[in-house]
Amino acid sequence: MITSTANARVKDIRSLQRRKERDSRGLAYVEGIRTVLGALESEWGDVALLLVAPGLLTSDHALAAVAEAEKRGIERLDLTADVFKSLSNRDGPQGLAAVVRQRWLSLRSLELEDGDTWIALTAVADPGNLGTILRTADAIGARGIILVEDSADPWAPTAMRASTGAIFTRHLVRAEWSAFVAWTREQNVTLVGATDDAETPYRGADYGSRTVLLMGSEREGLSKVQRQVCHQLVAIPMRGQVDSLNLGVAASLVLYEILDQREASSASGAPETSSALNVSDSPDVSAVTDVPEVAEVSE
Repeated sequence: MITSTANARVKDIRSLQRRKERDSRGLAYVEGIRTVLGALESEWGDVALLLVAPGLLTSDHALAAVAEAEKRGIERLDLTADVFKSLSNRDGPQGLAAVVRQRWLSLRSLELEDGDTWIALTAVADPGNLGTILRTADAIGARGIILVEDSADPWAPTAMRASTGAIFTRHLVRAEWSAFVAWTREQNVTLVGATDDAETPYRGADYGSRTVLLMGSEREGLSKVQRQVCHQLVAIPMRGQVDSLNLGVAASLVLYEILDQREASSASGAPETSSALNVSDSPDVSAVTDVPEVAEVSE
């Protein structure tokens, strides 16, 4: 039982609050019964260490899961309630946390099939938005998220909390823009960009049989280069006084439309179409240098 907040192992775990430490070590700190049990139960949840505060953890289900994890060889570290609270990011901590190994896939390892949906996010800044989109990706059965260029960290505590465990059920990929564009062409996907100045409403679009939804950053949206690469641009109608939606909300609306179309096609027995351009039809994005500002998307 660790009783001091100055303990070396406690300091080591606390350092995972910093992205630099998470990135360099490939680890993350997760907290809460739902999230930790999700990591233990998922085939992709790689738990390195369980942190338990016996004075706080009262759930019989959670205690049973911890005991089962110990049988599988996962280390358990007991902490006093005060020490656990010194690590916690929550009001009213539940007494269960874990250190997990991050899991990333390479872009080149992805082979898409008909019916697959992915979300590509360019420079998303808010980890809460990222976690929300992960949660929606799980809800609609999307394969995962591709983070293009610099982005918020999906392994940040805020993102993991917002994902409600979906970070352990969806794939995560990091990619440079040029590699991402080349991959979409190779995989014959329909790349759909969401932007407020598109002429096609999101409910009237053809998303094809292999879809990648491309969303821009909260402040800048999609650049001109990014929009020109897309096979289709869609917009969400805005009827009131505000001119934008939260990024997570906007992504959810489009993703559920993709799901609705897929399910309707399946129910009718009609084959899904693919509206992706041939490689020879794709624009030469290397020649585009003018990237104007676009309307903001609220955080």
